[in-house]
Amino acid sequence: MSENQFVLTLTCEDRPGIVAAVSTELAAAGANIAESNQFWDRQTNRFFLRIAFTTPQGVDQTDVERALKPAIDRFSMKASIGDLARRPKIIIMVSKFDHAMLHLLYQIRVGWLNAEVVAIVSNHEDSRRTAELEGIPYHHWKVTKDNKAEQEAKLLALVKDTGAELVVLARYMQVLSDHLSNRLFGMVINIHHSFLPSFKGAKPYHQAFERGVKLIGATAHYVTPDLDEGPIIEQETERVSHAMTAEDFVAAGRDIESRVLARAVKLHLERRVMLNGHKTVVFEK
Repeated sequence: MSENQFVLTLTCEDRPGIVAAVSTELAAAGANIAESNQFWDRQTNRFFLRIAFTTPQGVDQTDVERALKPAIDRFSMKASIGDLARRPKIIIMVSKFDHAMLHLLYQIRVGWLNAEVVAIVSNHEDSRRTAELEGIPYHHWKVTKDNKAEQEAKLLALVKDTGAELVVLARYMQVLSDHLSNRLFGMVINIHHSFLPSFKGAKPYHQAFERGVKLIGATAHYVTPDLDEGPIIEQETERVSHAMTAEDFVAAGRDIESRVLARAVKLHLERRVMLNGHKTVVFEK
């Protein structure tokens, strides 16, 4: 028997009875809970809940929303329900280094990432051939100081026209304006090497090599007006040694960046990431 699959995420001020109220209403609607995660932030007294559940045919998202409304109103919840049968639409932005983008496209192709790439945007032409092979619309928008606002307006229009729910900066080497960062808050994920702010500028892995670091890594985070300081979603580090060359550092960094970005995107698309001020609550499997 086929079933509908949904994910409910909610946050509210913590008090007794939240889980009982939600689960009771879901059961009354004929839902079956497949996975449940919760967290109470004692410092802010905020409660976070993620529930994956199924409903029988004939019980759709509108029915579930109607059933949950009394509980949502009672606890003043900020709640959202996602349909897992629908493939989320994403836009990938890339510059010249395409390793993170290629990894995302591969993970989508093999089914590990459930997403539809509706556009690839770049300030260079380097990835056009890849987009053509994948059958993805490619937008080459060269960014200069004079046309930055115009190009960002194009991006906002593209998000609206395609219905994209997420913009992924897969080594897109342009800083988004404060205006754009605020307009798309919680909808843009970036990847950067974890050396920041120690090794800024060009060739960070070569800088790390010259300084003899023992750990390299990468951080995936939501984009905010504070450059590379948005809420962190995922991180990874790897040991390196004096026996490695600068090129070895770069190769290891590429691998880590690709993996970390893909995991962050997956967590976001599966609605496992919830914003908690300057931090995130991440409900991993």
